[in-house]
Amino acid sequence: MELYSLVTILLVALIVVFGLYLILTTLAEKIFEKQRWDIRAKNTEIILPLRLQAYERMCLFLERITPNQLLLRTAGSASNALEFQQILLREIREEFNHNLAQQVYLSNDTWEQIKKAVNEVQSLINRAAAEVDDEAPANDLGRKIFEQVIQQETQPCTLALRVVKEEVQRIF
Repeated sequence: MELYSLVTILLVALIVVFGLYLILTTLAEKIFEKQRWDIRAKNTEIILPLRLQAYERMCLFLERITPNQLLLRTAGSASNALEFQQILLREIREEFNHNLAQQVYLSNDTWEQIKKAVNEVQSLINRAAAEVDDEAPANDLGRKIFEQVIQQETQPCTLALRVVKEEVQRIF
């Protein structure tokens, strides 16, 4: 009888210990899950404003390199077409380099669209410059760029701006 009582007590003790183990592991998992959610919430609180700022900066960048805006901003800064072409391309490159780190906060597709827009604007400027004599007045290059923009159905930066705006809307 003593052996039977000892086995019964041992069996009950094992069941209690196992139950206690299950309760403690479940409780620990819930605590760790809450901590993970707290960390995610804190990260979102920090990162979301940075992401929004990145989208704002990229919209501003795309607006600034739109040929119309670029020409208006740099008008009168060169005496001939070659110098004006170099100024325009340098302006785009500097703006792009200034905003390069923003790609961390954007999707790969959005960043690729932005780079494509940059390349299209540079290509447009170079095509227009090829049709104008290097020593021609800078205004001639400006007119040629405007003509090419008008001939295109869409502005070079329009698609990239739309992609940036759509990505922001998906976040919210």
